Amino acid sequence: MARITLEDLEGLGEEPEDGGDSEDDQEEQGRLFAHWEVVASTHRVSLPRDMAGPIAQMARHSQAREPVPYVSLSQHGKCEEAAYEERQYPAGKWACVTKGEPLYEQSISMSFMKLMRYICKENSVGCYLGMTVPVLNEIHLTKDETELEREVVTAYYLPAEFQQNPPVPMDPEIHITERAPLRVITRVFYGMTTEETILREISLFWELLGSTDTVLRETYIVASYENPSIPQRRNEIWFICRAE
Repeated sequence: MARITLEDLEGLGEEPEDGGDSEDDQEEQGRLFAHWEVVASTHRVSLPRDMAGPIAQMARHSQAREPVPYVSLSQHGKCEEAAYEERQYPAGKWACVTKGEPLYEQSISMSFMKLMRYICKENSVGCYLGMTVPVLNEIHLTKDETELEREVVTAYYLPAEFQQNPPVPMDPEIHITERAPLRVITRVFYGMTTEETILREISLFWELLGSTDTVLRETYIVASYENPSIPQRRNEIWFICRAE
């Protein structure tokens, strides 16, 4: 969420609460949509016109983002470039979409467009649910660990008020999943998230950690926090700890 995700919200201006019917409102909505079209084109994805409403609504609420809860277990390294952190995430309910497009960027973009519609209105309560960060993209490496598998799971954490009774998605491709507690080792990186950059970050993280069998080697998570128009936007690579 790196891509058409929540990351493309900050700094795009705010929509008024009246629903955007004035000429100025329509002009602003058009500007937002045009901006997202440019982002979409860089990921070889077409942006449907029906995304204009969700884009405007999420821009209006861009400053109110609920963090996914976790507990920090340990931190390592004295400078941010080399630092990594071990965290424990509790069990929780997530809205998930799985895609297997030719490019990683295409899969996450198409998945998050579906999640945006769900977050904004296409749900059983018919209202804006609220944005949480980060959005997670679960990836798998091929057996030789040189490429990403095509299938990517993009996951949005349900805000606290909906954890006990999640709104039902109208889109059958969105599944509400109860994910088990998760212990991860995380490292921040900045910039674009493509297959090339992700593979590089995984390799660098392994060099930093050294030889260990306490984390999985075939499954990783890319956590997305910020606007993709920011050249050095924040992401994290998560190594998943094996169950004890």
